[in-house]
Amino acid sequence: MKTYIRFGVLVTIIIGTLVWLAAGGINDTKSYYKTISEISQMGNGAMGKRIRVVGDVEQGSIVRRGKEVEFTLLESNRKLKVVYAGAEPLPDTFRDGAQALADGKLGTDGVFRANKIAAKCASKYESKPGQKYGNPAPLNPKQAGI
Repeated sequence: MKTYIRFGVLVTIIIGTLVWLAAGGINDTKSYYKTISEISQMGNGAMGKRIRVVGDVEQGSIVRRGKEVEFTLLESNRKLKVVYAGAEPLPDTFRDGAQALADGKLGTDGVFRANKIAAKCASKYESKPGQKYGNPAPLNPKQAGI
């Protein structure tokens, strides 16, 4: 009987440890998707939380300093200064006027420290000239029935 009790205690400890590690991992990777205006409304509640923020890159705001890249995100009439110091290179579509998604934390100085950046190129998602939205272009004349 003692063997079953020891085995039960051991299994309970292992399962408890796995649940604790899983819960901690979920909390560390959880991020909130916010707009710039929502972040400003959060006040000090936004400090230190992992947040994803989207906006347009302001014209002429991209400054590269060694491994860091500073830029400003715009949303309507609001601005957010972002400093990216991630290990991955910036996407090819990241440039002035592009829509960008920054993943990181807001510092006490009001600067958003991003560790991931994703950028979207609007022309990549538009339909070709002369086509209606949602109708893909034919790949070759045989597919078009010509």
